[in-house]
Amino acid sequence: MKVTKIGHCCLLIEVNGKRILTDPGVFSDGQNAIKNIDIILITHEHQDHLHMDSLKTVLEHSPKAAVVTNTAVGKLLEEQKIAFTLLEHGESSTVEGIALEGFGEQHALIHSSMPTVQNTGYFIAERLFYPGDALTKPGIPVEVLALPVAGPWLKIGEAIDYAKAVKPQMAFPVHDAVLSAVGLKLHHSLLQRLLEPDGIQFMPLVDGEELSFADDPE
Repeated sequence: MKVTKIGHCCLLIEVNGKRILTDPGVFSDGQNAIKNIDIILITHEHQDHLHMDSLKTVLEHSPKAAVVTNTAVGKLLEEQKIAFTLLEHGESSTVEGIALEGFGEQHALIHSSMPTVQNTGYFIAERLFYPGDALTKPGIPVEVLALPVAGPWLKIGEAIDYAKAVKPQMAFPVHDAVLSAVGLKLHHSLLQRLLEPDGIQFMPLVDGEELSFADDPE
């Protein structure tokens, strides 16, 4: 498995010969140049996770890509006449030969005055869990966690506690476009120092970088 961070929560995940793109949002534009995508996963409707123009560009370059998402996003896609496969909390499916499972139902609370939206996290190829904008505990063994580390709904202590609860072997940061370069270094340092005693290897990953994971995890 190889993960390339395009930006914020947009990841290119290559596994079992397939290419998966997550959350093509407005905080990145590298997704607009990527081709040969097999699966596009969209966790929720906020623009930093779903930028409709970017999604259309991605689909122009990969017209056979299967879009996988939840009901709320699906309604927006229907308005744009974009086909999709529904996969939500408690559901599992095999898409393009890749096992996918949905976990979680609501976006984390930003403020009591703001309504929440539907959010579905995805467990990919029985290895990598990407929760979207929520701290959903999947309750299953997770090898690799795409860990949200910053945002209007999240503080670093909550991210650390969440990683400790999920107990992945490895974690890398997502949802971090709101941080400055100084903030990224601070967050990465804290995460490495505080997760290591729990046996969690935190792997700093910035936009444009990639990580590779062994094909046969122990």
